[in-house]
Parts: sequence; structure tokens; C-alpha cells
Amino acid sequence: MTSTQSAQVVTGGNADQAIIRLEQITKVYGSGETEVRALDGVDLIVNPGEYCSIMGASGSGKSTMMNMIGCLDRPTSGQYFLDGVDVAQLTDTELALVRNRKIGFVFQQFHLLTQVSALENVMLPMVYANVPVKERRERGKAALERVGLGDRIHNKPTQLSGGQQQRVAIARAIVNEPVLLLADEPTGALDTKTTNEILGIFSTLNASGMTVVMVTHEPEVAKTTQRVVWFRDGQVVHSHLDPEELHTTAF
Repeated sequence: MTSTQSAQVVTGGNADQAIIRLEQITKVYGSGETEVRALDGVDLIVNPGEYCSIMGASGSGKSTMMNMIGCLDRPTSGQYFLDGVDVAQLTDTELALVRNRKIGFVFQQFHLLTQVSALENVMLPMVYANVPVKERRERGKAALERVGLGDRIHNKPTQLSGGQQQRVAIARAIVNEPVLLLADEPTGALDTKTTNEILGIFSTLNASGMTVVMVTHEPEVAKTTQRVVWFRDGQVVHSHLDPEELHTTAF
């Protein structure tokens, strides 16, 4: 990949301002009688600054969709534009660059390195982005302060509660200032009080202008987002469902 290609991958530049634009995305596993269409002609747009949740029953395609949006998997057919870049056509090296620069990931399990401090965990994505050491520390501290852990930067994950560990994971996800924060069941391992605190952080980040997409099976979690994208049998059956309608809409 040339330096010019790398710059195009990182900066985008498409006139279309959507952060996420999926066009007729399919994902097929197997063939013949064993063929499974995990995604079946999905069209979806998420604009800058939106906060939406992806929901659906088990096997509906929402996890496959998360992997697709996060550039962790490739479509069988269709186009996926992330911040103006057709990522479906990128090489593995280019995809890795996009994931590092454009997407922040938060998962149900925190995936922290237990032997190093909170600050060192948060600094890790900047190592891969070749950020100078001094800047890594400054940005890492700022990210931890942003999630309310400015006084815990030297603590290791084993010295932190589950909620604090998820805060570290969120700080790590936002430290490279991604265009998209992608969360997969981020409160699934937390109690109710801690869940509300973590959801408050996501809402604050969104209010600051960050685009957030959250995969969840919990209606109460989805209600903190602006709209729900509902999947069934690999297709989007509702793209702009009001979260308040979750208990009144027949799926």
C-alpha cells in the first residue's frame, strides 16, 4: 500500500457525508442445501453524530452486522462505505489501518491486558498508530479523565471494578478519536447501577458529536439511543424505530 493510498484510507474524502453506508450487503455461509444467508440485501445509513442501537432475536444477523460494520468481516456481495471509503474493496492491511484509525470498539468483555496499568492499556492503540510516546501519555490521560478515571491511571485492571474496567475500555476506544464508536453488548456483564453509569458515558460522548452504534438485546439499553435498527432473518425490518415503541411494535 503506497503512502497516497494510506492517506486515502485514513481521510476518506467522499462527497457522501454518511459515516456508515451499506448498499445491498449480503453475507453467505456454506452453499447448496447448507447455505445460510446471515445478511440478505441490507441497506443502512448512519449519519455523523447519530446514536443508534441494533437489535433482533438470536440468529437475526445483528452480530454478523456488527462484524461487518467493524470491518472484522467482509461481505459476500454489496458495498460498505465507512466515512466515504469503500472498505469492502480494501486489503487486509488497509482494513487493519481503518479499524485502528476510524473505529473504536467496546465489547461485553473488557479485553484489557491485566499485567499493565489503565494508562498503558489506553495507550495501546496509539502504539499501532505510531503516535510519539509523550503524546500517547497525554492523550491517554485525557481519555481516562474523560471517562472519570483520571485518578486511576496507574491501577491495573485487577485493582478496578467491572464498571471501572469498562471505562478503561471506553477510554481506549476513543483515544484515537475515531469517527465511529461501536459497542457490542457493552453492559452485558454489569449490574444495573453500573450499567446506567456506562450508558451515561455513551450518551455524553454522543452529545459531544461522536457517532455511536450499539448492538444490544436489552430494550432498556436501547431506549437510551436515538433510534433502533431491527434485524430479522438477515434483513433490516425497521431502520428508524423509535426506542419508545419497542414494547408496542410487533416483530
